[in-house]
Amino acid sequence: MAILQQILFIVTLGSTGFFIRKRVLRIRSNILLGKKKEIKDRGAERLKNMLLVAFGQKKMFKRIIPATLHFFIYVGFLVINLEVLEFVIDGLFGTHRIFAPYLGGLYPVLMNIFEFLAVGVLLACVAFLIRRNILKISRFWSTEMTVWPRLDANLILITEIVLMCAILTMNASDQLLQTRVDHYIPTGNLFFSSHLTSTLQHLSTSALILIERFCWWFHIIGILGFTIYITYSKHLHIFLAFPNTYYANLEAKGHINNMPVVTNEVKSMLGLAPAPTTPAEPGRFGAKDINDLSWNNLMAAYSCTECGRCTSECPANLTGKKLSPRKIMMDTRDRMEDVRKSLEKGEPGLNDGKTLLNDYITKEEINACTSCNACVEACPVMINPLEIILELRRYVAMEESGSPAQWNSMFQNIETNFAPWKFPSSDRYNWAQKS
Repeated sequence: MAILQQILFIVTLGSTGFFIRKRVLRIRSNILLGKKKEIKDRGAERLKNMLLVAFGQKKMFKRIIPATLHFFIYVGFLVINLEVLEFVIDGLFGTHRIFAPYLGGLYPVLMNIFEFLAVGVLLACVAFLIRRNILKISRFWSTEMTVWPRLDANLILITEIVLMCAILTMNASDQLLQTRVDHYIPTGNLFFSSHLTSTLQHLSTSALILIERFCWWFHIIGILGFTIYITYSKHLHIFLAFPNTYYANLEAKGHINNMPVVTNEVKSMLGLAPAPTTPAEPGRFGAKDINDLSWNNLMAAYSCTECGRCTSECPANLTGKKLSPRKIMMDTRDRMEDVRKSLEKGEPGLNDGKTLLNDYITKEEINACTSCNACVEACPVMINPLEIILELRRYVAMEESGSPAQWNSMFQNIETNFAPWKFPSSDRYNWAQKS
């Protein structure tokens, strides 16, 4: 029987690895649809950002209630996985609580810590479900939060609750079996699961073994299934938050990157740089589709937690405009997935007649942006929706000449008068003259 369980476990683990690898390669190929961009500067500062923001959850605590609840889930996820390591070793070698004999009196202490965190995760998930579905916090019910995004969040929360209940039930049945079957290794008194033993003690030994094994298998299969599922879910940020914060833009919030081709041309016209011997191919100005964005813009779309903090801070959205920074990231991710599905079917992919601009993100949305960087500041994993918005807007202005008429007038005034207003630069200081 033990050998059969080992074989089943190895097959389950191998199948999970196969599907995760397939999905990871697909996500990687989607991200690489973006333009190449070298990011090798300021390594120490980038590492600090990753440790403080992704690992340390620094920006989460601007909102203390959800931050505290998320902290329990986050720490629980990290620490309880140490117990999952024991599950994996037991599954591979047919052992039972392999760490207990080696850790001695420390093992019950660790198990109680795991159970405390399991209960914390359970309560935090219940609180999040209440916030989303009963209190209906407004940022979770925006227009872009359709049935699937809301269902996705609820599925994860419910799954985590069930998995934590499985751990506690397994430990409770295990404690009873320790008094009935010799090979069940004593774990000492476990505070939380011991409260469940009274509901199980009337059961037969064979029934307890069945419950204990069922909960063990349910938890390990649940963890492996969860790992596969999150590659399709917004919860992919659990992993991508780390590279995203490392490769995030470190420039000052008000800094906007210029196009090198345009910058060099202007400098050469002003005599500030030598004229290029061979004119550079400008390519496309701005971005029309995902392949015009950089790879780290696309990685940021997969890193989006869909928490809505960016949208809840966006002044354009707060005044009723259609712009939602969260939707910008979700639409970018959706476009990548649609392109990949098209390519896998042998269809044209990026040449399917659709583009990120117009078919996913409208001009009305990007024109509503004030470039204030509120969304960038609000994001807990340092995503920059503004970079995508500006690239799309740059394409509309420079490739299509499709900016609003008022904007075109302003552009012309800046070009001719060096100011947004239509008066000559020689009159700029007339306001300072005494009447």
